[in-house]
Amino acid sequence: MAKHLLYICIVSSIYNTAYAENQVLPTISIQSQSNAQTYSSHQSSTATRTNTSIQDTPQEVIVINKNILNDIQATRLSDGLDIAGIGRGNNFGGQGLTTYTVRGFTSGEYFKNGFPINRGYPNSPDSNTIERIDIIKGPAATLYGRTDPGGTLNIVSKTPQNKQLTELGALIDSEGLFRSTLDATGPLSQTFSYSLNAMSETGDTYRDGVKTKRWDISPVLQWQPSDQTKVILEADFLRNQHPLDRGFTRYSGQSKTSFDPSTYWWEPGKDRNNLTNSNDMLQLRLEQALSPNWKLNVGGQYLKGDLAGYAVEAYGLKPNTNGNVITRNYNWRHLSWEDKDFQANVTGQFDLFNMQHTLIAGIELEEYDYRSLIIRSPKTANFDLNINQPTLGQTLPALTNVTTRDHEKLRSQAYFIQDQIALSSQLKTLLGLRYEAYKDKYTDFLTSSSWMANEGAFIPRLGFIYTPNDDLSIYTSASKSFKPNTGADRFGKGFTPETGISYEIGSKWQIIPNRLNIDATVYYTKKNNVLTLDPVDTTKSIAAGKVSSKGIDLNITGQITDAFKIIGNYAYVDASVVKDNTLKKGTRLANIPKNSLNILAMYDIQSGQLDGLSLGINQHFIDRRKGLTSNTSYDMPAYATTDLVATYKASENLKFSLNIRNIFDKNYDSSAFNMYVYPGQGRNAQLGVTYKF
Repeated sequence: MAKHLLYICIVSSIYNTAYAENQVLPTISIQSQSNAQTYSSHQSSTATRTNTSIQDTPQEVIVINKNILNDIQATRLSDGLDIAGIGRGNNFGGQGLTTYTVRGFTSGEYFKNGFPINRGYPNSPDSNTIERIDIIKGPAATLYGRTDPGGTLNIVSKTPQNKQLTELGALIDSEGLFRSTLDATGPLSQTFSYSLNAMSETGDTYRDGVKTKRWDISPVLQWQPSDQTKVILEADFLRNQHPLDRGFTRYSGQSKTSFDPSTYWWEPGKDRNNLTNSNDMLQLRLEQALSPNWKLNVGGQYLKGDLAGYAVEAYGLKPNTNGNVITRNYNWRHLSWEDKDFQANVTGQFDLFNMQHTLIAGIELEEYDYRSLIIRSPKTANFDLNINQPTLGQTLPALTNVTTRDHEKLRSQAYFIQDQIALSSQLKTLLGLRYEAYKDKYTDFLTSSSWMANEGAFIPRLGFIYTPNDDLSIYTSASKSFKPNTGADRFGKGFTPETGISYEIGSKWQIIPNRLNIDATVYYTKKNNVLTLDPVDTTKSIAAGKVSSKGIDLNITGQITDAFKIIGNYAYVDASVVKDNTLKKGTRLANIPKNSLNILAMYDIQSGQLDGLSLGINQHFIDRRKGLTSNTSYDMPAYATTDLVATYKASENLKFSLNIRNIFDKNYDSSAFNMYVYPGQGRNAQLGVTYKF
């Protein structure tokens, strides 16, 4: 199937190239609508870190802007990623966006305004602070460093505006959740402006006995003494309280694997199961124009995070119980992390040998410090649970077994350069190179052992893009990736880092100029030095495995008419093991569906008595997935869910929203982590209101 799709993509591109100038498309009248909330985004500085249009970027880029986030009443970053076809991985027991899947690989790397914010175990960023989400599919390591080859994403924050505006919001859902938001911005003087985003959320969830409490405040101060200088100071303080909810288990031999998604096995109560996640972020960013064609960007970020509290998890399936009983453990954990980043780059445009160049060169420095302590009850404790008749409220066992006590310190420095060259009016190339070096020291206090890794790598990037006319682009690219492996081998030494390489060919076609885009991409990616079991000592690992992913992405974004807007994507992915010491060649990778489809379509009524009403549908389809990358993995069945979306703009200042998610109340597995499977949410109605003044 992948070969057939490749042929379709190539033939389509050749056909459009050969005949585009002779084609006469039907005339479409395009009028600007004052209340239009388009899904289209034509610019993204994330993929190239320069002011380059998406049409001229030799890589697949998807932008989820605030209009999309508002229509679906997003509350978490993951809500926006669903629209882009980004899969869900381990959510750390409902705590947040720990990992996601893209192009066949699982990643936890993501950025905010170009700075890494995924260090440690942060909670999922709140949508109230997000202006847009830029998603880069394929390697981004040349510009962003330690990332996976499947792709990564960059969150762009809301920034201060020069016009005073305040928006108050409230949202309730049928499960008992209440959420309130504040979005205020405006000038403080001729040179200073501010924005303040705040959120408070509390209430029940679709899991019995699981309550959530969450708040976030993000002040931003901007100083712009002239058109040449801009300084932005941004902070974000996020707090989240949520039980560690591992969902359900899927042990081999388990008597039952299908359960009511509301059933909860992991003990409610503050002293039994409740984690507090604290996340503090501070960014200082400077933009300075050096001349009409050259600009300097300098910035720093400080992150501090903490995750602490009691929880209940599984040890395994209890023997001689016919698969009906799991053994559980009561535990307490304290994870803390601190991260410091510095970035500086210069960007400029110039002509050389009659060719226009857009150059960016920069340096990045990072210091990361992580500590963890986990204490569990012993395996012999009587804390079992019958999965057919779960009884909660048992006496808590003593915490006597320290299972984790460690410390990791990582220092890295990187230098990169990238040149975008206009070889002609229709052909452009992108050349990039990064050198990144890191020192990683890990100490295990339980075994009084430690290891160190000191590695460096050159990470190149090459792309070509051909634009036969203003509406069509055809591109090809090749990029490498680089990511440290954690842990130590049987000699007590750190592992060689993972490396990857990806090739892609694609086309970007504005089927309706400046309104509706259709993109198609075919890719092949291979990742080396994946950890696999050491054949000499099977309790240890070696960096010798290989995995690959190949597939196709199809995307449509924009407005078909002034009233009808759409964003949709289809992905075919064939991701499997190429080489491993224990896994069979062809073993499929965990949490990766072969086929997935997401479509959000909205129709705005723009006249008559229903003027201001918008109605839409948000459709998801996820194919069958493996729960484990294993020779004997369990399966998660395919599923489809349908959300109904409605908004009503009663006036310029007042807007109501009603979303009914999973309207057919389908039971499904959202994602898996080892032997845990997290259930998806059933039917849920959300009612929201916003007021501007």
